[in-house]
Amino acid sequence: MTQQSESTTTSTTAREADDPAVVSPLAPPFPPLAEPRPLGERRVWPRTFHDRLTAPLPGIKALARFAREGAVRPGKEGLADISRLPYEPGPLPRVDTRTVAVTWAGHASWVVRIGGLTVLTDPVWSRRIIGTPARITPVGVPWSALPRVDAVVISHNHYDHLDAPTLRRLPRDTPVFVPAGLAGWFRRRRFTTVTELDWWEASELRGVRLDFVPAHHWSKRTLTDTCRSLWGGWVLTAPDGQRVYFAGDTGYGHWFSRIGRRYPGIDLALLPIGAYDPRWWLSDVHCDPEEAVRAARDLGAARMAPMHWATFVLSAEPVLEPLTRVRAAWEQAGLDRADLWDLPVGGSRVLE
Repeated sequence: MTQQSESTTTSTTAREADDPAVVSPLAPPFPPLAEPRPLGERRVWPRTFHDRLTAPLPGIKALARFAREGAVRPGKEGLADISRLPYEPGPLPRVDTRTVAVTWAGHASWVVRIGGLTVLTDPVWSRRIIGTPARITPVGVPWSALPRVDAVVISHNHYDHLDAPTLRRLPRDTPVFVPAGLAGWFRRRRFTTVTELDWWEASELRGVRLDFVPAHHWSKRTLTDTCRSLWGGWVLTAPDGQRVYFAGDTGYGHWFSRIGRRYPGIDLALLPIGAYDPRWWLSDVHCDPEEAVRAARDLGAARMAPMHWATFVLSAEPVLEPLTRVRAAWEQAGLDRADLWDLPVGGSRVLE
């Protein structure tokens, strides 16, 4: 397919520029950014995206080991700190078209205000998702408190990132930006403006550019659709050049330095720090806190806001451990404490 060949060519070119150092905000993107594609464009994709995996999916031996020894929940001591998880809902900040502000609703759900738009990332307002215990902190932003949602970006189709009950609350003319192969899911639910993109492709909405970028992850929603749609993160760029990177769900790896090279001057990186233990089982698909800090440096991001913790119990680490470890890793890296936006659920920050 043409989309596949375009992505392969671009990724090969990017591989030649794999310098992991911090990138100057004045450096030109390499390779040059793609021209934005039309909103709602209908496209044809490969049957599978297995060739995009950066690590093999677990085989029979790994599944057997997990069944034998894998813990998917922390023990009693690890759950004891649920009452201490930071939860401080407040009003959304006042913004104008030149303001960039973020509010953490929990897990990977953010309310991003950029270029005059209100963008939701991986919106999950449900109390419970399939196969997972109920959320351990309430949603940080009441649905009734949201302004008009101008766009939604989706990283991939796992249930804790693509939540049908939440999406049903949206007007069906809400523009939705999704990975390649996922538009049909939304069109079946009567969404009318669904734009699906391959890695390194972009679209544009009222002057805000939305680029879909690679991640170290995978996709699956049913027993028969493994890797039938793509997965990734999003770079949102305001008309004045302010830039927010939303990583979605990802392990650590080479994509971060390449994203930083192609999108220099990232003002804020929203990076996952939880759901990482046991490490032998989850390291390929989920960053631990130390890797998230390393990823922020690879990206050349000026600031980092942690996410993907303190909401759902998806793995075995103690519930408060991601926060203590990311703070320690940030300090050990010698980074300015003010640039770690370790927000409570419901908390907001505005880019000055």
